[in-house]
Amino acid sequence: MFWARELMGDLALEPQLSGIVRLYDIDYDAAKANETIGNSLSDDPLACGKWVYEVKPTLEETLTGADFVVISILPGTFKEMSSDVHAPEKYGIYQSVGDTVGPGGIVRAMRTVPMYIEIAEAIQAFSPRAWVINYTNPMSVCMGALYSVFPEIKAFGCCHEVFHIQSLMAKMLEPECGVVNAGKGDICFNVLGVNHFTWVDKASYLTNDLMPVFDSFAAKHMESGYALSDMDNDPEYPFRNNNKVCFDVYRRFGLIPAAGDRHISEFLPPKYLESPETVERYGFTLTKVSYREQMRRSKLEETKAFLSGREKFKLRPSGEEGTEQIKALLGLSELITNVNLPNCGQVAGLPLDATVETNSMFSKDAVRPVFAGKFPPVVGAMVSRHAENQKRIVDAGIRKDIGLAFEVFLSDNLMTIKAADAEELFAQMLQNTKTYLSGWHI
Repeated sequence: MFWARELMGDLALEPQLSGIVRLYDIDYDAAKANETIGNSLSDDPLACGKWVYEVKPTLEETLTGADFVVISILPGTFKEMSSDVHAPEKYGIYQSVGDTVGPGGIVRAMRTVPMYIEIAEAIQAFSPRAWVINYTNPMSVCMGALYSVFPEIKAFGCCHEVFHIQSLMAKMLEPECGVVNAGKGDICFNVLGVNHFTWVDKASYLTNDLMPVFDSFAAKHMESGYALSDMDNDPEYPFRNNNKVCFDVYRRFGLIPAAGDRHISEFLPPKYLESPETVERYGFTLTKVSYREQMRRSKLEETKAFLSGREKFKLRPSGEEGTEQIKALLGLSELITNVNLPNCGQVAGLPLDATVETNSMFSKDAVRPVFAGKFPPVVGAMVSRHAENQKRIVDAGIRKDIGLAFEVFLSDNLMTIKAADAEELFAQMLQNTKTYLSGWHI
């Protein structure tokens, strides 16, 4: 109901692509609803890409002969996600997202790895030559599981968080440089790190170096923040972000954090997540799972309205890059954009084979990571610690090693509580997600 429909809209608006989309979901009725909605899009006057949508009951039928495989799942239900995000709050641990790091991200990873083992084995068996696009979090863990099971897989992970810093830099060009109506695509930059903990060390607009421009811009807005939209000034907006954390982290480390404040804050010691009052002071939001549940109810109502004909699916670009990546891989264009891939040296100093995020060159049947360089020592040490933990939690998931998973849980930056409390919290969170931990000997 979320990412699938974004992609459906983008495919309908792309004149150079057409074909068949097979849908597979453990909720068969949900896939059937998307089949009906997807097939209705060809009748829209704006639809220049013509697609046939088909639901398949098995992964074998879905994957056999596929050219591209797109993975977008919720690992578990909102019940488990609620435990991920909110159970640690009883111990004074606050998470603004809870899907990548922190106690919530680690427990989510534990139940995600077995799901991705199943997906990787199915791709290896039925569509080993397909290009695989992953949208699911925890991104680095999902990618690590895919490559661990099927090392020859042609998979990359997509995340729109880096678009945030491009949009911020484009917006700053008007007050700082007098450039009006610049878009995020006008900003060229070097990005390196791990998903949701990515950094920019070079940025330009045409021939202009934007690093000194950003330095001046950040200094001006350090105290007040800088919102990209009116919603980002609204304390009730669940995804609020006015870039105070971004500016403060830049001041401390000299590199620009690329993701939004809600993600960046979770990778650092809890300076920004010390309490709800601290979060408010820095101008971002602790996103509650109740809001995501509300969004789901709204999407279910929207689905009913589409299926009954009371509402029409509105075609509009999502801002994602999936169709552009597919076009490039088919040889229709070339593209440079940021994606997640195993580290083969594109980020020097980070563990080899850890999943890292850098720019990559897309061309016919090829994705080539761009050499992004090396971090300064302090930032490099912080990023390397997370990269190692992500590799270890994939290993724990494959081996179903509860002891190793707890070691990763304990070593996370947000885990500042006593060891006994950490053991208690871990046990509680595993009980809350045990439906998805078969064979873990909890």
